[in-house]
Amino acid sequence: MSKVLVIGAGGVSSVCVHKMAMNAGIFSEIHLASRTKSKCDAIAASVKQRTGVDVATYEIDAEEVPALTRLIEQTGAKLVVNLALPYQDLPIMDACLAAGVDYLDTANYEPKDEAKFEYKWQWAYQDRFREKGLMALLGSGFDPGVTSVFAMWLKKHKLKTIRSLDILDCNGGDHGQAFATNFNPEINIREVTAPARHWNKGEWVETPAMTIRHQFDFEGVGPKNMYLMYHEELESLAKFLPELERGRFWMTFGDAYINHLTVLQNVGMTSIEPVTYQGKEIVPLQFLAAVLPKPETLGPTTKGKTNIGDIATGQALDGSGEKTFYIYNICDHEDAFHETGNQAISYTTGVPAMIGAAMMLTGAWKGEGVFNIEQLDPDPFMDMLNTQGLPWQVKELAGPVEF
Repeated sequence: MSKVLVIGAGGVSSVCVHKMAMNAGIFSEIHLASRTKSKCDAIAASVKQRTGVDVATYEIDAEEVPALTRLIEQTGAKLVVNLALPYQDLPIMDACLAAGVDYLDTANYEPKDEAKFEYKWQWAYQDRFREKGLMALLGSGFDPGVTSVFAMWLKKHKLKTIRSLDILDCNGGDHGQAFATNFNPEINIREVTAPARHWNKGEWVETPAMTIRHQFDFEGVGPKNMYLMYHEELESLAKFLPELERGRFWMTFGDAYINHLTVLQNVGMTSIEPVTYQGKEIVPLQFLAAVLPKPETLGPTTKGKTNIGDIATGQALDGSGEKTFYIYNICDHEDAFHETGNQAISYTTGVPAMIGAAMMLTGAWKGEGVFNIEQLDPDPFMDMLNTQGLPWQVKELAGPVEF
């Protein structure tokens, strides 16, 4: 049993803290902090009502390293789970080093002033964490996170090599809003509007955002248009699967979402370049994020399912030639809301964050330095997915994907 400090109070954090409370044998004390304490208090109240577990709450600016270091020391946490904004990854890692505790996140660092998703900044912490005997686990969400674990489970149990890998992320839910994002609007829109990149024969191939699409029939959802995008797990998977010839990431979007985003982009509302308005400097995308519906408010109205998984092709472990496997999870928005008060997008990220924390606190995963989730044994993580609300299934396909 161990104490844990969670940073951030959005929908993902809410799910993660609820699930930690449901696993009190692993998480003996839960501490929750964010810039807005009232959000932490609301999560704590829900957790208390649903599980009877008390959650201690605090106000903290995660970019203030000395203050965060003091809070970590005050709580006696053994692990800090970073569910704040990706801009805050590095200062939180700095505070963990200063306080001498392990670190976990769900998304890689990105600078505030540039929509650039790379692991280089966090990988640079390798020696510092190793020298202190600490562990930092990167990308313990769904994608990145579960999709990487899926790939490594296939590599361990089905495929000797993975020649091609496609990650397919489908949200078939309907929240009833004219336009809303299913996770942090600022991060979501930065990702969607960034140029698409995929890994092909040892190099990155870049294409304009949202220009390559294919239709795919997702089990539990139906046919959906999915668009080629860049996502950070491609970078780490290309590193830890050296035989990978092609790696791609696809995400589904409805026509209404694309139309709204196109208009917002055309009028400059998705820009991250500051502008002066009435004597004050504002970032248009941050203003847009402030007026859009908050993802954590979408739970009561969202219906439908998500389907997220990997299609991998490579040489079979049993020597029977090349094979293709599809491994995926289907999550129901209404089921997720019933259990935690949050919709499935938050659920599918918050549950793996809890599981990654459990892996570290129980010693199922341990090491010194900075680790991406695909470097670790997939089996105990996959087992916990089945018992914690994200059951998975795997199918052999007739052959490689044709898109």
